[in-house]
Amino acid sequence: MISLLGIRHHGPGSARSLRAELEKLRPDCILVEGPPDADALIPLAAQVGMTPPVALLLYLPDDPQRAVYYPFAEFSPEWQAIQYALKNKLPVRFMDLPQKYQLTVEYAEAPIVPDAPPNPDEPASTPFDPFSMIATAAGYSDGERWWEHFVEQRRESGDVFLGVVELMTALRAEAPKLGDAVAGKTQSRDSQREMAREASMRTIIRAAQAEGCRNIAVVCGAWHAPALVDLDTVNADEKLLSAYIRLSASKPVVESTWVPWTYDRLAQRSGYGAGIESPGWYEHLWQTETHIVEKWMVRVAQSMRAEDLGISPAHAIEATRLAETLAALRGRPLPGLPELDEAMQSIFCFGDDAPMRLIRENLIIGRRMGKVPVEAPTVPLQRDIAAAQKRTRLEPSASPETLDLDLRKPLLLERSQLLHRLNLLGIPWGTLQTARGAKGTFHELWQVEWKPEFAILIIEASLWGNTVLEAATHKVDTEAVQASELPTLTRLVEAALLADLAASVPGLMTRLQQVAAASADIPHLMEALPPLANVLRYGNVRQTDTGMVRQVVDELVARICIGLPPACSALDDDAAQAIFDQINAVQDAIGILQDEAHALAWVRALEQLAAQDVVHGLVRGRACRLLFDRSDAQAGAGADEEIAAHMSRALSPGTPAAQSAVWVQGFLHGSGQALIHHPRLWQLVDEWVLSLSDELFTSLLPLLRRTFSVFPAPERHQLGELAKSGGRVAFAVGESDLDPVRVEKALALVLRILEPEK
Repeated sequence: MISLLGIRHHGPGSARSLRAELEKLRPDCILVEGPPDADALIPLAAQVGMTPPVALLLYLPDDPQRAVYYPFAEFSPEWQAIQYALKNKLPVRFMDLPQKYQLTVEYAEAPIVPDAPPNPDEPASTPFDPFSMIATAAGYSDGERWWEHFVEQRRESGDVFLGVVELMTALRAEAPKLGDAVAGKTQSRDSQREMAREASMRTIIRAAQAEGCRNIAVVCGAWHAPALVDLDTVNADEKLLSAYIRLSASKPVVESTWVPWTYDRLAQRSGYGAGIESPGWYEHLWQTETHIVEKWMVRVAQSMRAEDLGISPAHAIEATRLAETLAALRGRPLPGLPELDEAMQSIFCFGDDAPMRLIRENLIIGRRMGKVPVEAPTVPLQRDIAAAQKRTRLEPSASPETLDLDLRKPLLLERSQLLHRLNLLGIPWGTLQTARGAKGTFHELWQVEWKPEFAILIIEASLWGNTVLEAATHKVDTEAVQASELPTLTRLVEAALLADLAASVPGLMTRLQQVAAASADIPHLMEALPPLANVLRYGNVRQTDTGMVRQVVDELVARICIGLPPACSALDDDAAQAIFDQINAVQDAIGILQDEAHALAWVRALEQLAAQDVVHGLVRGRACRLLFDRSDAQAGAGADEEIAAHMSRALSPGTPAAQSAVWVQGFLHGSGQALIHHPRLWQLVDEWVLSLSDELFTSLLPLLRRTFSVFPAPERHQLGELAKSGGRVAFAVGESDLDPVRVEKALALVLRILEPEK
């Protein structure tokens, strides 16, 4: 006897009905829709440490990107069938077209069946969605809603599987025939594959019968169930499979393993073809036998209270009543997700979308991540990563987490090195964040989130070595040899030192010196400096030798300062913007280096830029501002007068207004404090603006507006008050305006406030 148990992938109602049906049938063999290539991995599903959601990963060892996942949740019917078989020591195997053919197939334009020429007059068929047709007839918005109400929310099995086969048989009769290729119609790639898959399923069922199995339970997608009723199609199936297999480019060996999965990747929004809308809600349906809605609302209330949102038991009661009322009004036996969503939006969120997004992410989708046992086959690199995660106590998590790593502590330093090494290998477990606040150079902020697809990236990276250190070292060494541009090499040096790849550093530095000596491209030299400055900044904290780096940095700074003024002559707008950005980056790097010789050389280069009329106004304005900030910090009044002279010349009537405007843009980039606290500079800009004709002012207004709009709000307010008062600002007072008596009283009060307690 063959029992066809048509299910919906990842459906809790299907899983519950399936378990009840298996208990009633007591089969002697179970066949589950899945990849026969992974039959050897089925026993691992019962091992201690296997916690869904998990997925079977099948890939080509020589081309790991050609891979396929088969996800399973606890509420997946296939998972429950496997668990039932292993618990009762029954034979269980997968049935489908082996992936060794699917992963390498080269689809032909001709039909899969030989001697069936395509019909050019056949119109293109539109996609057919049978479940939407049923849903429309039953008064539901879509097929997902219909299936959930009639199958997933069932509490008993009854004759549901007989009904599913009968329904699917009728639907397939209305759908475009999969057997149309035999009649001479050209089949799509999907049709070819589906025909071959069902032929392979029938072949595996017949093989189980030949082995002596008499009570076979076949667990497959509901759509395929009618195609498995008639097994007297041996010749046709052989013909189909032979034709399809010939499309395969080769007959490779397919590797397979179990990998952790997440609810986020099980959801439809991830792009997974058999994805479901609400994994977290389906888990609740699977685990909850009674009072489904009430217990769900309690979970939601608890989650929101954990986020410091004021939700009381009364809210949960009202939300439950509203969901049940909506279901009754719509003629539903139980509230479904639409009714729950509307009730939660109204009662818990008061119509606000933000808390509803939180509920969706944490509960409706869910943040669960599975685990696989150590016995699962894997590449050596994966085992080394797992060991490093255990050693550093840095467990993978499907939820984004922020790590604040104090690099003075050995354990946290090792975490940082691991994350940097994985990034070098193209496994972005962690993303380095920009640290804010005064925590010093010994802190790193990381955003970490483990994703299931990292399994493929790890397999690809294993080509570089069997351990994280070995693989990262070999990859950096190879990229260093292939790199021909200085910025690429400096980024590699920075990454290698942050990852503590000591063996790679000497070769990298030698290659860096060779390329730097041969490079005459000033923009490349400027782009190369900031990463090396960061290396020197973090070197002492990470206990790395930066002597060779400093030698290269000294050479780069000298060459940049000498070559920058000539390189900035006759730039167009795009080139000027690029140099403008690089000047800002070099300025930051000079500040990080804290070397007076470098700072003086850089100041001389900026002075040359500011004085050359052939330099683009944007670059000259920025050079003047950097010089002004340095002189202002050092209270250099003479230097201020020099900057005012530069501004006066840049805004003079003899300078084209467009060039004057970009000079102002460069000078005021990011801050207007110079105009607020220095009346002479404000006066020059004010007089220049007043001198513009109406036509010129209108044409320059977008640029000026863009310049001033990025200032902080308090600065814009102060500039507005300054313009309103005609250039007089109450807080811009000189030393002669101070009242000594009042100043003395103020100082006495400040000293009293700051005096330590006795």
